[in-house]
Amino acid sequence: MNRWKNVLLLITLGLLFTTSFTRADDDSDEDDDDSEEEESANTEPEKENGVYVLTDDNFNSFIEDKEVVLLEFYAPWCGHCKSFAPTYEKIAQALEGKVPVCKIDATESKDLGSRYGVTGYPTVKILKKVDGEHQAIAYDGARSEEAVVAKVMELSDPDWKPPPEAVLTLTTANFDKIVNNADIILVEFYAPWCGHCKKLAPEYEAAAQELQKRVPPIPLAKVDATEESSLGTRFDVSGYPTLKLFRRGRAYEYGGGRDKPGIVNYMLEQSQPPSTSVGSVKSMRNILHHSSDVTIVGCFAGNEDSNLEIYQDAGNSLRSEYTFHHTFEADVMTEIGCQSGEIVLFHPERFHSKYEKKSYKYAVSASTKKEDLGKFYSAHSVPLVGQRTKDNKDKRYGKRPLVVVYYGVDFSFDYRKATQVWRNKVLEVANDLRKVNFAIANEDDFPEELKRVGLEDSPEEINVIAYDDDDRKFPMEPNDEFDAEALREFVDEFLAGKLKPKIKSAPKPKKNNGPVKVVVGDTFNELVLGKKNVLIEFYAPWCGHCKKLEPVFKKLGKKLKGNDKVVIAKMDATANDIPHSAYKAEGFPTLYWAPEGDKDHPVKYDGGRELDDLVKYVNEKTAVKDEL
Repeated sequence: MNRWKNVLLLITLGLLFTTSFTRADDDSDEDDDDSEEEESANTEPEKENGVYVLTDDNFNSFIEDKEVVLLEFYAPWCGHCKSFAPTYEKIAQALEGKVPVCKIDATESKDLGSRYGVTGYPTVKILKKVDGEHQAIAYDGARSEEAVVAKVMELSDPDWKPPPEAVLTLTTANFDKIVNNADIILVEFYAPWCGHCKKLAPEYEAAAQELQKRVPPIPLAKVDATEESSLGTRFDVSGYPTLKLFRRGRAYEYGGGRDKPGIVNYMLEQSQPPSTSVGSVKSMRNILHHSSDVTIVGCFAGNEDSNLEIYQDAGNSLRSEYTFHHTFEADVMTEIGCQSGEIVLFHPERFHSKYEKKSYKYAVSASTKKEDLGKFYSAHSVPLVGQRTKDNKDKRYGKRPLVVVYYGVDFSFDYRKATQVWRNKVLEVANDLRKVNFAIANEDDFPEELKRVGLEDSPEEINVIAYDDDDRKFPMEPNDEFDAEALREFVDEFLAGKLKPKIKSAPKPKKNNGPVKVVVGDTFNELVLGKKNVLIEFYAPWCGHCKKLEPVFKKLGKKLKGNDKVVIAKMDATANDIPHSAYKAEGFPTLYWAPEGDKDHPVKYDGGRELDDLVKYVNEKTAVKDEL
């Protein structure tokens, strides 16, 4: 018995020794792993010809302790980047041991590209630590070794201070005094917490610095709309950032870009008078002869004429849509058949027809408002059958119903007669059916429109598409011989609702039980225009921002799966038509809230794209508390 006890004791001791040894080995391995991780974390990014290669993963840790860093954002396919590469490597050699020179493939490291507002390649920025935080300073000088090195060394000076902020800060106390006295000023309404505002800030300041140098300078200003809420309310600020252009206190919508070049170019253009002066009959004839779009001419007594001020005010609001001229010369007024105080609108000579006037007049008076002139221009800006082009399709041919006749439109001398022969057939129908808008279009300018309705391989010389109020597309069946009667019959059937729209649609998914419902063209009405609230994302498969939003949107769907008041949905807008005109995907991703009971008036979502932002938005819209 004692012998068995001894055997058991020896076995127990052996097991204890083995376990202890194994644990020691395991602990040793863990220490080795920790050492490897620490060693990996401390390893600098790799270098290529003296240039550090930074990515989304190693960027923050690398720049953290650096006072100054030179960055180049590039794309591997970019020709300008390839040309700049040898110079950039020489810059790295010149700055070796002084300032790290880095490059970032912005097509791979998309978070960094977005973070620093990269919109073109190559983009060069200098990071400078100011008050403990890195500021990104855009470099827009010469791309030579000497110029870049000189700028970097300037910023490397410990005594260097950023130039005084050029953007003016406005408050309720000083807003009216500054804005009302400025011939032109751009004002940004922002929120300190807004990511889009933070992204805009360096571009806005750089633009302000540039415009400050102009003679006279063009001021840029900003308003913290969370602090100055009364100003935000006064100017209908509903999202951030909101940019508004002011002329002597009058507010106008901003239509420029959100980067330095876009802001500068837009403001320079807007600083010019909205209309050009015509001083001779010869100049007037030349303008009308070469015009391919509507021409508007105001006739006035002189620069002090109060009617001119009304005309210019409307012109400032509509300068992106029309070309404006004015004259003070009596012989010019006689030439165009008007007198002082009248505005004349002309259609291009190529669109004149026996069915309509060649020009339209409006008499300005002290009671005339800019809105009145806007309505006049809009009512007469399109001839009975004009030409729809890439440039004017939105601003001239947005009204529905619309019938577009596609063929080889060419108004050059050699082809003008053939072009007008086909157009005259359309004119016959357009004259009788004036509640429909008609246009001709060069088929080579709109291959995608023809493709979306299956007419890309049409053997016919003429193809026709009708667009209804919801922008649904109704193609005309190819006809052996296009004539006015065939077109009239097609339009009559279209107006009578006898035709079926051609909706481009991806196949319906076999299963659609996921947290985010997949919508295609054929299921849009059912899933989006149904009874429930819907938050829908229109995306493109190639869009980097869409890919970034995808996992967040999926989490949103999962989080709200128990909320029977809302559907979270997505639609590939490149593979499907959106069969409702109120939902437009002009960029990606585009999000809309389609409220129950009012599907014709969706709300475009422009808030934050983090999960908490989206959950808060949906819960506020459905008045359901988040209990998860």
